[in-house]
Amino acid sequence: MDHWHNIDNVVVVGLGITGLSVVNYLQKYQPQVTVRVIDTRETPPGIERLDQSIAIHTGSWQLEWLLEADLVVTNPGIALATAEIQRVLDANIPVVGDVELFAWHVNKPVIAITGSNGKSTVTDLTGVLANASGIKTAVGGNIGVPALDLLEEEADLYVLELSSFQLETTYNLSLVAGAFLNLSEDHMDRYTGMDGYRLAKQRIFQHATTGVYNADEPVTYPDITLENTLSFGLRQSADYTLANYDDEPYLFAQGLPILPASHLSLVGMHNTANVLTVFALLDAANVDYQDSLETLKSYTGLTHRCQLVADNHGISWVNDSKATNVASTEAALSGLHLNGTLYLLVGGVGKGADFSPLAAHFAALPLKLCCFGRDGKQFLDLHPSAEYFDSIEHIIQSIRPQLKPGDMVMLSPACASFDQFKSFMHRGDVFTALAKHYA
Repeated sequence: MDHWHNIDNVVVVGLGITGLSVVNYLQKYQPQVTVRVIDTRETPPGIERLDQSIAIHTGSWQLEWLLEADLVVTNPGIALATAEIQRVLDANIPVVGDVELFAWHVNKPVIAITGSNGKSTVTDLTGVLANASGIKTAVGGNIGVPALDLLEEEADLYVLELSSFQLETTYNLSLVAGAFLNLSEDHMDRYTGMDGYRLAKQRIFQHATTGVYNADEPVTYPDITLENTLSFGLRQSADYTLANYDDEPYLFAQGLPILPASHLSLVGMHNTANVLTVFALLDAANVDYQDSLETLKSYTGLTHRCQLVADNHGISWVNDSKATNVASTEAALSGLHLNGTLYLLVGGVGKGADFSPLAAHFAALPLKLCCFGRDGKQFLDLHPSAEYFDSIEHIIQSIRPQLKPGDMVMLSPACASFDQFKSFMHRGDVFTALAKHYA
């Protein structure tokens, strides 16, 4: 189907890395169309890299351009409810995102992943294992490289992380497999409630041959009837699960024992569930991952996401700086098994969150709670061991003499970072440097 039939004028809304990728794609593959760019920021990121021949309007909306367009390609950061976008839709002008243009072009199998937590790890690991299995795989979307830029890689398989915002403007993405991992409260400034957020995530199943869902979270079950479904889970019965075999917990894929859980370098039960999801996605795409299990064993995760950054004298140091909300820290602690004490670093900018749900997780662990940052004192009542420090460095200096084999030092702050750090990445880098120094 030629989606470009009768499209002469395209307006790209929002520049930055995604907008630039859209403009570059249109210039290369659809040179017959006229492209114009609107960005309401005075000096949008990436403007210095925009081809001089492309007309751009900055600092405000340009309604005339929008209403002259045959197609509007909007940035995922711009809500469809925005008044100017609503005017475009009311004029029956199609509004799509960059992932929809990718869908029109791609002719190789695509796997896509959405969810509130863990989607970056699942996306990355799916790509790592597919490549290790000998399938040339390109990975991107909401993680790293924009979807349209992946088309330059001539891959045999594409793996995309997709946010709810991206899914809202995607209509024709055919998937060999799509996964909906989980749902927790997020982006409530954009949705009228959890149901709207959930329905956006459910769009991943629209054109999926196989739908992969979380048996432990009924909200992730596909709303539509699909050709195939596969489930993963740790509590409810599932196609991909954890069960005892040879007297130890094993990862099972459709009844077959694949690997002892103890062989994973990844930390936390949520990461065990992530690996099960990857197995389901690869099976759905007919990728034989048996030969890539050594690669899986050595995979320590994405930077700042429950990443094992040092393991010395039996003491493990885990950087989970990406845990900027309560749900992420709960995921890191849920089902965590360790032989010694967990020294947990929490605090930063709480964004008005209620930290009390963490108390039950704290109570279930052999814990020393180390609090820091602007809102760190809000954690002091949640565990008898809690102590406040003025910096991460002071925490590490203080606990270092007490550490013993079997202990774990984990940064999983449940807060944003911008009181003491430039970003969660900067916070994680500081922790990692301290870990490597003191380990």
